[in-house]
Amino acid sequence: MMNFKQKELSAMLFSSLKNQYPEIELVNITESPEDPNDLWINIVMPEDEDREIECRELSSEISMDILLDYGYHITISPAPRKAKIAA
Repeated sequence: MMNFKQKELSAMLFSSLKNQYPEIELVNITESPEDPNDLWINIVMPEDEDREIECRELSSEISMDILLDYGYHITISPAPRKAKIAA
């Protein structure tokens, strides 16, 4: 179960990505199936491959900062484009 700080950090990570890549869409935030202490932010990634790579790189940098500063492993996970319609 997500605690308040994990929710706050997840929102900050997504917001930072959304500022740079307005075309991304949040699908949901879930616990990792491997470790319930880890969180996945499931998003619809940019359609352009170069922008997707840049988005992943920025996400990695922010996620590493969160891990080092707070000890929480929060990462993005690509969601299928059809999930955007269902969400």
